[in-house]
Amino acid sequence: MDRPPAMFIADSLGLDFLNSVATPVDTPVDWIDDGHGLIDWLAQAKLVPADDLHALTARATPDELDKVADQARALREWFRGFVRKHAGRPLTTDALRELGPLNSLLERDEAFSRIEPGHDDGDALALRMKRRWRSPEALLLPVGEAMAKFVCEEDFSNVKACEGHNCTMLFADHTRRRARRWCIMAVCGNRAKQAAHRSRLKSIQ
Repeated sequence: MDRPPAMFIADSLGLDFLNSVATPVDTPVDWIDDGHGLIDWLAQAKLVPADDLHALTARATPDELDKVADQARALREWFRGFVRKHAGRPLTTDALRELGPLNSLLERDEAFSRIEPGHDDGDALALRMKRRWRSPEALLLPVGEAMAKFVCEEDFSNVKACEGHNCTMLFADHTRRRARRWCIMAVCGNRAKQAAHRSRLKSIQ
């Protein structure tokens, strides 16, 4: 399936994962509706290094990748329910009881630190986090990490749904006055303005 580029408008990768299925401009799109879609989305999100994605894709069968995409969609819908339930008010420790599925995913991680050459600092060294990609299911680990960071670092009072007609996008409103209403002003915001303008013209006629 031909998909448009994934949309990263939420100001949080955890929410961008929820927006990997959305209805931008009236047409529903699921960017992870199969294994190749999941690989493409992870690459665009920069959640998995390109070399690791390539190596894992070469080892895995299309059926294995499709099964992981199934798991990713199930995880996405579970997390959507959690976010929608708690959006609009600060998250408290009471929510911890509901986060079992996410903690279970995080417990499967095989991350480790490794000393490597620095970027452009001559002989400088850098400590970097790495991950063992033993199976296609490991592709869910950086997604879970992004979700966990969102849960622990974001003020859920700032989580909003786009007010655009038929739009399903969620975002974290980090504007100074917390006045953001649209996923993308150039799309949903302008469409709302045009609709309001047409409505005013009708009322005058």
